[in-house]
Amino acid sequence: MSLHLHAVGHAHPATEITNAFLESLDIGTSDSWIVDRVGIRTRRSVLPLDYIRDTRNVDTRAAQEAVETPTYKLGAEAARLAIERAGIAPEQIGLVISGSSSPTMATPAEGCFVAGELGLDVPAYDISSACSTFLTQLANLAMMDPARTPEFILTVATEGLTTTVDYNDRGSCVLFGDGAAAAIVSTRTPGRARFLGSSVASDPASAHKVVIPRTGYFAQDGAAVQKFAIRKTRQGYEEVAQLSADGGDARDLHFIGHQANLRVLDQVCKRCGIPPERHHANVDIRGNTGGASAPSVLSMQWDKFTPRDDVAVVVVGGGLTWAHGLVRFGEEQ
Repeated sequence: MSLHLHAVGHAHPATEITNAFLESLDIGTSDSWIVDRVGIRTRRSVLPLDYIRDTRNVDTRAAQEAVETPTYKLGAEAARLAIERAGIAPEQIGLVISGSSSPTMATPAEGCFVAGELGLDVPAYDISSACSTFLTQLANLAMMDPARTPEFILTVATEGLTTTVDYNDRGSCVLFGDGAAAAIVSTRTPGRARFLGSSVASDPASAHKVVIPRTGYFAQDGAAVQKFAIRKTRQGYEEVAQLSADGGDARDLHFIGHQANLRVLDQVCKRCGIPPERHHANVDIRGNTGGASAPSVLSMQWDKFTPRDDVAVVVVGGGLTWAHGLVRFGEEQ
């Protein structure tokens, strides 16, 4: 079943963490070291720079008190952009589904906060799957009975990952940024694009390879996760490319992957023969924003896609999880 995609939106906090700032922390890193390894130059944070400099985020619980912009506010900002692009009124939304690896509260659901910020009195809950959250949300909606869903549904992915990292650890603090992405979707009303061929999978036996303890720091088995990411992203892209080709008409296939490491994405593009002009990324200027990463790229490029464009969206995340799908632009159908 396909899902109609009416619009997407994105939001990032104002505070910028540059490589020069991280270098000033004297943790054995530099702009060249970071760019060479992960391709990231800047990222955004919900935390003040002074707080990061003074505390190095030694207490992740205290970080929640220092947050300048709660993640649900970022989610609402991204949603407002998606609503504007979709050309609908907020009150036309009948369901809010959010998700986060770093929610403002353990309970209630982040979706409730986002809906409240938007002034919506509708059902709201969370579907989270680490960095695979956005496509997992869409895949769940694609399986729903159109007759039993509201006409318009808001999905949101919000992340405040900089609150979960140790700023004495150069291996992790250079990677992450904060942000949100949102989409207006419908199971039955045509929009500007369709979401096709969704696939979601997981390897629960490897759940320990990427973790964020409730009051601890992000941790991962970096080497294993990188190999997994390259393999699954390549496989996912090849499956979506075949789906695109099966459409019959000549279309331009673009690629958006999980924004964890630009060098990993470059390897995938080289192995899959993806030309630079068809590869879209923001990890170099926004860092790894978890579940918001790939959809925020889609949003930042949204106005550039034409009716002849297909977009392969392929994501991987903790769980371990992976998901992919095809966003097909064209006349409303």
